[in-house]
Amino acid sequence: MKSLIARPVAVIVLLFARAITAVRPFWYEGRLPRRRSIFFANHSSHGDFILIWAVLPPRLRRRVRPVAGADYWLKSKVRGFIGRDVFNAVLIERNREGRTMDPVESMGEAMKEGSSLILFPEGTRNQSDASLQSFKSGLFHLAALHPDFELVPVWIANLNRVMPKGEFVPIPLICTVTFGEPMHLADGEGKDAFLERARGALLALAPKKAAAERVEE
Repeated sequence: MKSLIARPVAVIVLLFARAITAVRPFWYEGRLPRRRSIFFANHSSHGDFILIWAVLPPRLRRRVRPVAGADYWLKSKVRGFIGRDVFNAVLIERNREGRTMDPVESMGEAMKEGSSLILFPEGTRNQSDASLQSFKSGLFHLAALHPDFELVPVWIANLNRVMPKGEFVPIPLICTVTFGEPMHLADGEGKDAFLERARGALLALAPKKAAAERVEE
């Protein structure tokens, strides 16, 4: 029964997201990823993964699963339905004490089943003045365990202005989703070096303010 309801709800969410944001995707060299991928993106809103999901063509959308915090998406029955049934999200327990499964293992299981992932390596929404927070180690471990996956940086622009903190009514505003050049973990590359390189690849897609921050670092 839930699956029957989930499909039309997914269509409604898709149309609503496109109507409110007029979202425009920009693909690296104008082409779609050729292999299964981890789309890793900046994170400033609970709607971030919806926007990425909305711009993917149907054949990619059907096999991509967002990674999201269980503490938020299981907070109510409605959120749980949207997270689990509509988006088939990989829900991660961010509280170590409440975990029944390692997050990397949970994501890895989804990847083994043939799913691509939408991942936010900052680990939580960025509510600071910095364009991008430091990355958690999960992306590195997934890259090491699944070298056949492409790692695609994705910059989401303007969504935090569509739904400012504390507001309940979205403000119509054009958003963009920019997909960068796919990358992989290099042979012998350490965790810190890889995460810094991945963070730099993501910042390189950002508006000028964030790109300047990268240079200053």
